[in-house]
Amino acid sequence: MNPGRFARQSSGVPGPVVSRPWQRIAGARAAIYLGGISLGLQPCGPAKAETAPLPPPAARKVDFVQDIQPILAARCYACHGPDKQKSDLRWDSKESVFKTGDHGPILLPGNSAQSRVIRLVAGLEPDTVMPPRGERLSGAQIALLRAWIDQGANWPVTALAKAAEKSDHWAFKAPVRPAVPAIKQKKWVRDPIDNFVLARLEKEHLEPSPEAERHTFIRRLSLDLTGLPPTIKEVEQFTGERGADAYERLAESLLASPHYGEQWGRHWLDVARYADTNGYEKDRPRSIWPYRDWVIAAFNRDLPFDQFAIEQLAGDLLPNPTLEQRVATGFLRNSMLNQEGGVEPEQFRVEALIDRMDTLGKAFLGLTINCCQCHNHKFDPFTQKEYYQLFAFLNNDDEAFLEVPTPEQQHQRDEILSHVRELEDKAMTSTTNLTERMAAWEKGLADAPGDWAVLDPKEWTTFATKYEKQADGSLLGGGDLEQGEAMRIWAEPRLTNITGFQLEALTNPNLIYGGPGLVGKGTFLLKEFTVEASPLDNPTVTNKVKFRRALADQEAPGFGIDKAIDGNTDKGGWCPAVTPDRRNQNHRAVFECEQPIGFPGGTRLLITLHESFDGDSKLECHALGCLRLSMTTRAGPLKVDPLSIAQRQTLATPADERSAEQKRQLFNAFRLSAPDLAQSNEQIDKAWADWPYPPTTLALSQRAEPRVTHVFKRGDRSRPGEAVTPDVPASLHPFPEKAPRNRLGLAEWIVDRRSPTTARALVNRIWQTYFGEGLVTTPEDFGTRAETPSHPELLDWLACELMDPQTPVGPSEPAAAGQGSEPVLKPWSVKHIHRLIVNSATYRQSSKVTPQLLARDPYNRLLARGPRFRVEAEEVQDIAVSASGLLNPKIGGPSVHPPIPDNVGDTAYQGFSWPESKGEERYRRGLYTFWKRSLPFPALNAFDAPSSETSCPRRARSDTPLQALTTLNEKTFMDAAKALALRAVKEGGADNRARARYAFELCTGHKPANADLALLLKFWQEQYDYFENHTTAAVEVAVPVLDPKQMPADLNLHKVAAWAMVSRVILNLDETITKE
Repeated sequence: MNPGRFARQSSGVPGPVVSRPWQRIAGARAAIYLGGISLGLQPCGPAKAETAPLPPPAARKVDFVQDIQPILAARCYACHGPDKQKSDLRWDSKESVFKTGDHGPILLPGNSAQSRVIRLVAGLEPDTVMPPRGERLSGAQIALLRAWIDQGANWPVTALAKAAEKSDHWAFKAPVRPAVPAIKQKKWVRDPIDNFVLARLEKEHLEPSPEAERHTFIRRLSLDLTGLPPTIKEVEQFTGERGADAYERLAESLLASPHYGEQWGRHWLDVARYADTNGYEKDRPRSIWPYRDWVIAAFNRDLPFDQFAIEQLAGDLLPNPTLEQRVATGFLRNSMLNQEGGVEPEQFRVEALIDRMDTLGKAFLGLTINCCQCHNHKFDPFTQKEYYQLFAFLNNDDEAFLEVPTPEQQHQRDEILSHVRELEDKAMTSTTNLTERMAAWEKGLADAPGDWAVLDPKEWTTFATKYEKQADGSLLGGGDLEQGEAMRIWAEPRLTNITGFQLEALTNPNLIYGGPGLVGKGTFLLKEFTVEASPLDNPTVTNKVKFRRALADQEAPGFGIDKAIDGNTDKGGWCPAVTPDRRNQNHRAVFECEQPIGFPGGTRLLITLHESFDGDSKLECHALGCLRLSMTTRAGPLKVDPLSIAQRQTLATPADERSAEQKRQLFNAFRLSAPDLAQSNEQIDKAWADWPYPPTTLALSQRAEPRVTHVFKRGDRSRPGEAVTPDVPASLHPFPEKAPRNRLGLAEWIVDRRSPTTARALVNRIWQTYFGEGLVTTPEDFGTRAETPSHPELLDWLACELMDPQTPVGPSEPAAAGQGSEPVLKPWSVKHIHRLIVNSATYRQSSKVTPQLLARDPYNRLLARGPRFRVEAEEVQDIAVSASGLLNPKIGGPSVHPPIPDNVGDTAYQGFSWPESKGEERYRRGLYTFWKRSLPFPALNAFDAPSSETSCPRRARSDTPLQALTTLNEKTFMDAAKALALRAVKEGGADNRARARYAFELCTGHKPANADLALLLKFWQEQYDYFENHTTAAVEVAVPVLDPKQMPADLNLHKVAAWAMVSRVILNLDETITKE
């Protein structure tokens, strides 16, 4: 076979294609040896038309303010602007540009080809290119500069004054629905999108491309809407369909597919920076996949985008929020979390807020806003103060963990709770003299709380976990955990005659399951509690405090509080509770001194808590997550309050006014202290034993006490400046009058119809996904230094149509029953925008391009042809497992661990755990692959999947030899090749020609040309000849990994091995992984 014909084309954005010869197979840049046979993969250049080194000038009238000034601001002002003027050149000054410098004039009006600026930005000057750093000018930008110069380099005197007014910037003016333009070729138009596109083409004297062939169109549409290729049956059915509404019905069937939510949810998850680990050095796993599943479900049910935004930003603040609405706030919690030893929790809380601000700007405002966190910038839409006013909306939350039980788990919980209630009722009715006994018990509890003075911690240290003092004097922990953790706390009370200490283990919404333990299920184990006292004026004299006894509100069997003062820091200890009804509650322990302590001039106390990080034991105990210490001078014997806050409130309610539930609460506290109820207590604890702990997800909850937000001087949180309150930037629309000044109000402001950016940013990203480039090429930045839209009126029309739809399209948007011809259209419907785009003639165009059109519009900014570019990373894998028949179509659930190359985790922190998924879970869609930020899944990373460390509104798209090597050799692709070979042999037909055609069609969506088929058959024969003499290699190549029994005994092993090699080549075809 001729290896020179097996080369993958470039997949640049958007990849122009001149022809479709067999230039596709296995675009590796090396020879791959498989079982002793060399599959020659020679270096081959991409198939591109010959073009001049200098892009041609744009063939239209160019406006300096609209077209040129944004390019200069974005690419030139940094070195040649108001703040810096290298080589005495200022691109913000007409006089500076048109004067003759040391190297002659920088531009020659009327002659762009000889203008030095054009040669510099095009890289045609020896050893010099401009700009010297950062992103180069695109061909379209150079074309605009050339046209401007050729048209006389007109520079209006009002240009700078106009640019200085941020309010004049197009992106900061609310979109107004433009009139649909009149065009000449009315027959080509299918919906208003086409009017806008065709008007521009007619202005440029260009013709739209013919409609794509049906097999090309169905594959394009299926990949765009579901991320999966169509089946052969679906292609045959559509290509044979002649109904007038065949295209519309195809689009509707794909929009109704549950895989639509997976595909478009994945695009949103890029923006939301979804990942399954915390990031930073430790990069430990987190549970947040319920948020990912919420996104998928939201897209599938076409949740209006305004509600979609509100629930993600403030679902917990809605009236009576559902569990799903609270899960949605995981959008903001996708920030990274630093668990390194010694970290400052507040520092990284602020870092997370800065990331949330960045994501908020990119996702909803279409703006990069983080530059102004340090100081004002000339071209930023926000001032530094406005940045922190916006920051204040997000600076008032707890980092909550939310339980997300499955329906089965919830049912099991309900059954257990019902059984526990029965046992409690039985215990209450069978206890003799219960009313009198409880009355006496209640009387004895009247003074149990005692008089405790909170100790003010002055210093505290741990080996790894970092704690921060809260307003109530408690210490809240975060960071890493180590075995045998010891926490030391210093305090300097002025009291004398201290008779005891109280340790409170406190719940907190920032802890998993609410705490009070730091991790695990919120439990903790205190191995030892010690106190040392010394005079404040002579701290070198130390006295170890001895305790007469210790008491606790609750004790787990075998883990009584007395074990925390027995001097043994290795074994035993106090664990208050392990049953779910008492595990995640506040707990107290009291330590009574043998002798009162305290020095007249003040006392320096060192309190040490020896804790356990014991994740392997049945207790699942860990260090305390939130604690508070206090002291008393009350004479002994001391008491410990066994009641919770709710129970204490019930105790204050007259007995005849208590509800049945309040009575039950008090009885549950009483029975723990009643020896004759020990058997009932044991039965109740046993009933709780099977309580299911569901997965948790990261969410937000609003604090009761607002934090004060300051402007950080030069962005340094340790240098707080002016205090600010929540507000929005003056360059955007005003804050709604009746909206609350919290996250809910912020969300309502973002989706306000007056917003100039929200709808534009969304429809621009949708357009980008279909066509490879957005109408604005910088989806993350619509600011004053961004390029102007290629079709500004179309962008505004789509934005207005999203918010206020007026254009029925497709069979699923019929007239409402009983309303005449009035259409049923839903505001903010994302599916409505999809319908408009995919049913347009613009989208249906063929992607084939002539050399003339390629030279005129290399990046397809004018939309005179259909899109063509390599699909994204997850789709590359999904196509392979789908075509091979391995795909597990299950929707949602925990992330999976497909096979990865050996030793890939050697560079990860403290080793690398990758519990490889078994069975069908190995072949889930790429969306569900466990995503480790510091070590992204290699096969997806090779195809430019983002790391998810920051928000990613647009992915890079590269073309590298590693990609070809991945699709040839990575384990999942190898498994897919084996499965595809078996499909070809079992389902493809009786002869090799039919089998080759079948395998090719499964992967590409169309039948191969005769020449292509001949090459495949020739290659098959070469491989078969080899494997006949190398049976061991044939077994390795052909036998399925998942189930070796899939290999029927009547099949010829050597022939199947040859088909596996052919399958590897087909899976590596350019057109297999390219959207035409």
